[in-house]
Amino acid sequence: MAPRTDFPPIRACLFDMDGLLLDTEDLYTLCINLMLEKYGKTSLPWSIKAKLQGRPGPEANALFHQWAQLPISDSEYLAELSALQREHFPTAKPLPGVEQLLGNLGRTRWWDIKDPSGTRNGEKGGSDGKKAQRVHIALATSSNAANFSLKSSNWTELFSVFESHRRVLGDDKRIQPGRGKPLPDIYLLALKTINDSLEEGEKPITPEECLVFEDSVPGVEAGRRAGMRVVWCPHPMLKKEYAGREPEILAGRMGEAGEVDVHQLGEIDDGWADYYPDLTNFPYDKYGIVVPPAEAALDAPMQTNTASGLVAQDTKVTAA
Repeated sequence: MAPRTDFPPIRACLFDMDGLLLDTEDLYTLCINLMLEKYGKTSLPWSIKAKLQGRPGPEANALFHQWAQLPISDSEYLAELSALQREHFPTAKPLPGVEQLLGNLGRTRWWDIKDPSGTRNGEKGGSDGKKAQRVHIALATSSNAANFSLKSSNWTELFSVFESHRRVLGDDKRIQPGRGKPLPDIYLLALKTINDSLEEGEKPITPEECLVFEDSVPGVEAGRRAGMRVVWCPHPMLKKEYAGREPEILAGRMGEAGEVDVHQLGEIDDGWADYYPDLTNFPYDKYGIVVPPAEAALDAPMQTNTASGLVAQDTKVTAA
């Protein structure tokens, strides 16, 4: 089919975290392989790893146990894996392009600031004279609160662009058990957190005005089923694992959620999703996003510190 090109400008960007913002997918693999080696098992293959990515902890752990058949109980497995994660997760680092992308999107707050006459900066337009608007940001990760704290502990400034009320984590009580990715609930909830906190009079954001950033196949399906546009930025080994099936992935048609209503799925080459090898040199224009000049960050109203909203660190970590 001919790809759609008449999309409205993006007003909200919704981000996964593991393997998309931080290099934690490799850390997950390291921890699991250390356990597999301990019990005389082979390393985790990408054919299995691909199924675990993006899913909430309980679902991912069940899939892993079915494959690994470790000679220990579930509780022993979780205790050993959690200990390894406490050791390695704090070493997580942002992936290429992430810091610049989040900084640029966070700076779009400047378009909402009004001058002494009450005129929004966005009404005056960008460098090309066109009106510009803020791009709202939310986090939608399957990581639970404790693991999120461990992974982000050395990157509080980076994650400060995600206001505390616009972070949806894997153990969020508003998401029913069993309703994690590849189901769309987490992204629909992330959008709701934005719409519920818009300034009075601002038009609610629709799903097609959202851009989901994902690295996992279940995550892409979740975004597509939410009716949102998607950026797929996978690990190179995941891309290799699914070589030749990229159009199906971008359409959300890999069947990760089993039987679903066909109307929730995309069509091959429908223009709603795009693949990028990494997040460097992101094409903002393609999505109707206008980034303010760098000096806009120096304006006094832009100095609002949201870092205090970061989820408090918890020393109790569970494998998720």
